[in-house]
Amino acid sequence: MKIKLVAAAALVASFAAPAFAADEFLVVQDAKTKKCTVVDKKPTESSMTVVSPAGAVYKTKAEAEAGMKTVKVCSSR
Repeated sequence: MKIKLVAAAALVASFAAPAFAADEFLVVQDAKTKKCTVVDKKPTESSMTVVSPAGAVYKTKAEAEAGMKTVKVCSSR
């Protein structure tokens, strides 16, 4: 009985984990245009660079947009 309970809990946790990761926002900069944007996934393209302070991850988009204003390479334009 305990093995079934542990297996069921592990299965539920494996489906729930990606949902929690969706609440992360980062500030990235396009290498060509030098324009900063807020994204909800870490960029896989080499043309986008994470410029969040110390790789900061924000919980809301509003926090990330406010944080973007403090990033020197984003506010210099």
